Amino acid sequence: MSDLPYGPPVRVSPLIRFGRWSLLTVGIAYGAFHQNRLSRKEAKFREIQAKEKVIKDAKLKEEKAIAAAAEIKALEEMVSGPKK
Repeated sequence: MSDLPYGPPVRVSPLIRFGRWSLLTVGIAYGAFHQNRLSRKEAKFREIQAKEKVIKDAKLKEEKAIAAAAEIKALEEMVSGPKK
């Protein structure tokens, strides 16, 4: 023990030890509570996103169909030439 660079270890007060363990326990409990709350919030957000995705996909499909029809019409006009 005498060969330690900082001398012998100091005995920590029971009050300080109790305070450390108490804060550690409170921190873990707070983290678990906070994680649970954020998980529920994220689950609700994902539900809303899933509902909106269905609507968005339907709109996108309609827009693609309209754009494809317009492109086909433009190609037909190019191939057939201008009508007189």
